[in-house]
Amino acid sequence: MTAIRSVVLGCGSYLPERVLTNAELATKIDTSDEWIVQRTGIRERHIAADDEFTSHLAIKAARAALAHARLDAQAIDLIVLATSTPDNTFPATAVAVQHGLGISHGAAFDLQAVCSGFVFALATADNFLRAGAYKRALVIGAETFSRILDWDDRGTCVLFGDGAGAVVLEAQQQQAGNASDRGVLTTHLRSDGRHKSKLFVDGGPGSTRTVGHLRMEGREVFKHAVGMITDVIVDAFNATGITAENIDWFIPHQANKRIIDASAHKLHIAPQKVVLTVDKHGNTSAASIPLALAVAVKDGRVKKGDLLLLEAMGGGFTWGSALLRW
Repeated sequence: MTAIRSVVLGCGSYLPERVLTNAELATKIDTSDEWIVQRTGIRERHIAADDEFTSHLAIKAARAALAHARLDAQAIDLIVLATSTPDNTFPATAVAVQHGLGISHGAAFDLQAVCSGFVFALATADNFLRAGAYKRALVIGAETFSRILDWDDRGTCVLFGDGAGAVVLEAQQQQAGNASDRGVLTTHLRSDGRHKSKLFVDGGPGSTRTVGHLRMEGREVFKHAVGMITDVIVDAFNATGITAENIDWFIPHQANKRIIDASAHKLHIAPQKVVLTVDKHGNTSAASIPLALAVAVKDGRVKKGDLLLLEAMGGGFTWGSALLRW
């Protein structure tokens, strides 16, 4: 039984040059390297330059992914960009990326699911490709969260960073039609708006007419995170017959090392199978999974045929999982 799968042809990433360390933060707010590392695992994060927009980060990540895939940009007919920090209210930042890559055909649009954005964007592109609507897609997560932080709030400003990651997907006929296929095997998405007040931005054009700042009830987010994450991962296992033992690499949203460790432990995923970049990147929201993926591909950990488990949770709340074979 054959099946059309969205196969990853390449991945790429981009991080701004400016690195903000915990030590530097400690000179500006009441915090310390020890306090931040103990609670989050974060040691440093990248901050976009004043003239560096989300689209600029996304274009650089997209070009890196295209180079890794050995494809010209003209081969792309769909761009799905996950971001909560667009260049403008409209048009979509994806359109700026499309133009920056010299593409004038196909479709490009933004998707907003906060930290779950990349998983939601991957699922969206996968469905378009499997339906035959498009042949090749760029799926991008790109953020400049430094623009929406309250730099006097030590509970949030120490957590986030800027960056972008991208993958190139191609619709391909796979012969097995089961979990041994290459490509995206299954995706599972959830949301529950009852939890809005636990993680949100207190502004917007339709309400305050301002950009606003990120606000978070950290303990509440932590309390819900592990249960929600494991929920959609169990769904992925049930849908494919795959178990935790079959997973080669667990690439979670890089929000907090304690959440990642607790999730892996609950799912019985060995620590050596977990890809961690939160110490160097901080929480880059929708960019965190593709950034971590790009690191693991570049250093040779992820190899063709490996089974990858992706998961994320973000404001809304939103949460989701994806299983794919490299």
